[in-house]
Amino acid sequence: MLISLIGGRIIPSFTRNWLVRENPGRLPAPFGRFDIASIAISAIALGAWTFAPDNRASGMLMAVAAICQAWRLSRWAGERTLRDPLVLILHLAYAFVPVGLALVSVSIFFPAAVPAAAGLHALGTGAVGAMTLAVMTRATLGHTGRALKAGNGASFIFVAVLLAGTLRILAAFVPSEAVIDTAGAAWVAAFAGFVLIHGTALTTPKAQ
Repeated sequence: MLISLIGGRIIPSFTRNWLVRENPGRLPAPFGRFDIASIAISAIALGAWTFAPDNRASGMLMAVAAICQAWRLSRWAGERTLRDPLVLILHLAYAFVPVGLALVSVSIFFPAAVPAAAGLHALGTGAVGAMTLAVMTRATLGHTGRALKAGNGASFIFVAVLLAGTLRILAAFVPSEAVIDTAGAAWVAAFAGFVLIHGTALTTPKAQ
């Protein structure tokens, strides 16, 4: 819910700022009633899933929430940010939210086809992990006086965390120690890479 609420405010805002400056054209839709409704539906769906995880009503609510969140993400013009990894990663990280909600929904109706763990890992490893790293990176650059540009190092850790989330979802379908270990290695590479790349900026005076 924090990702849905806070991410739903900062992603279109940062995207709008970049597009106005670098790629004029279609801009993200402003926060409005549809966003409020999507957040409310998601909260209800997650609450129902928490207390009745196997109930078909919970599955239906999660499906509606997934559709709303996917539609919401599509309104933020993420496809127009391909030239800036620092903005693009926010959209890719948020994409794990509707994917996770959808996987949970399908796992309730078709448990033999889709393991419940797939949705859990999409929301956890995917959404939480990738969004945390994306916002940490942007905040570090902005608050230490660095330019808001993703270099090769930042691009590497973004790819690593997205790979970790994707592989962890895959491992729910294909139980394999190799897949799980690779997902774990990618996860460690992403966050260890963040420390190596941005550690100096966080432990020295702000750049002038």
